Amino acid sequence: MNFAKKLPKPNLMFNKVSKTKISFAAIFALIAFCLAPAVLAQDTGGIKGKVRTASGIGIPNATVSISQNGAEIKTATADAKGNFVLNGLTPGKYKLLFDAKGYSSGTLYNVEVRKKTVRDLGDRLMLTVDRGTLVIIEGSVFYKEGTSVTGAKVECEEVLADGSTKKLGSTDTGGDGEFRFKMREGPSKLRFKATIKGVSGTKDLEVDQAAIYRLAITLDLSKTEK
Repeated sequence: MNFAKKLPKPNLMFNKVSKTKISFAAIFALIAFCLAPAVLAQDTGGIKGKVRTASGIGIPNATVSISQNGAEIKTATADAKGNFVLNGLTPGKYKLLFDAKGYSSGTLYNVEVRKKTVRDLGDRLMLTVDRGTLVIIEGSVFYKEGTSVTGAKVECEEVLADGSTKKLGSTDTGGDGEFRFKMREGPSKLRFKATIKGVSGTKDLEVDQAAIYRLAITLDLSKTEK
């Protein structure tokens, strides 16, 4: 006799339903996962603005970072015109730090961010030049007797490697015969030309780093000559 028992056939309908339920659950989970960032984004806000100099010129590649409770949240780099945008910020109050090479850092406190809004700070973010990164030339112009020349025109040029020159600026001497120029640090050869009453005198100066440089130009002209 064959005492082997017949095993019951698997419930194919049950398996099909179970797989269907699992598939629907997976789809719903995927949809929820995809929608979560969108829902979260609707509850966030942002900040935009312009980092500029005192004269209103945008500062390219300035760094803008935002922090809250001592922790940095996000950082952005300004474009060629100094404009930046920080998005995806949770509503609240933040500290904004902005700086750029050659400039002093700036800070704004209690910058409020609201949901679904990008707050425009306009051009409130102004940076001043860091004097520690400047080449400063302080000079004087004298008559041949050694007295100061007032009102002389002084031109500043950069002498290039091929011997040609590039004009950097001009100014007039004050009542004490002195003049001043400021420029970014970096090695260069500079030429200064002082002129008054049709008489000129020049002097070259080589600079290599941020510092204060001094020079004097003596004209072949007497104060009494016209």
